[in-house]
Amino acid sequence: MAAVIASLHLQPLSSFSSSSSSSPPSSSKPLYLKFQTSHRENLRHLSSLGIVPQNPRLAPPANDLPVILSAVNFLKLKGFSDEDFPRLVFLCPQLFSPTFDISKLDPVFDFLTGELGASAEESRGLIVNCPNILLSDVEYCLRPTLVYLKELGLRNLNRASKTNAHVLNTRVEKLRARMRFLKSIGFEHEEAARVCGRIPAIFGYSVEDNLRPKFEFLVYDMERELEELKKFPQYFGFSLGKRIKPRHWHLKKRNVNVSLSRMLMWGDQKFYSKWKP
Repeated sequence: MAAVIASLHLQPLSSFSSSSSSSPPSSSKPLYLKFQTSHRENLRHLSSLGIVPQNPRLAPPANDLPVILSAVNFLKLKGFSDEDFPRLVFLCPQLFSPTFDISKLDPVFDFLTGELGASAEESRGLIVNCPNILLSDVEYCLRPTLVYLKELGLRNLNRASKTNAHVLNTRVEKLRARMRFLKSIGFEHEEAARVCGRIPAIFGYSVEDNLRPKFEFLVYDMERELEELKKFPQYFGFSLGKRIKPRHWHLKKRNVNVSLSRMLMWGDQKFYSKWKP
């Protein structure tokens, strides 16, 4: 009886060893399929985020996936949603390179929450509006820029607006160039600082391609005074070719003089119905 029991307990082992040389055990196939399914699901998920191509033949090597997935998980823990990733991938594809060290982003997140005072959601919003913030150096770019903007009196820079995001990611020298331009045309330092505080988007405008042509048209063609520009610096935010020039010439033909704000702030229907062709 003992021999029979022993043979019953040994049978599975002898059976496994004898079958291994001829065909795979039945239990190995489900394990293999499970691994393959997990790999395909990872590729499918990364593809849905726009990180890897949809064509499996163009997918990165399997060994690279853990690094890419860790970057995705890192950002998701910071509050990013699936809908945010295509923009991140398009503007900062290096974030999802298998050679990128995702821990390099920690100082940026620490800066946004600690020094800028942004909440996790505000940090996410700033980054989505300007993903290159993640690649900026805190010591040489972000921190000096924040200090300079605060000196000019800009507030609420933690709000997740597109303007705030791009201004924060602008080096101080470029910001100073806009201030120098405003002072060169007659603004006092305090006046120029107030303009930048009211219209921070001005930091994103090119001096030679945007600000100077608008100023010259104001002075030489519209024959308006600097004081009117000081009262309505939002003038710089309107398109010269699509808004300023057409409306100026439209009014000039009718010998109509109105303030800059009235000329530019009204919608097309109200403006052109008031002064019909």
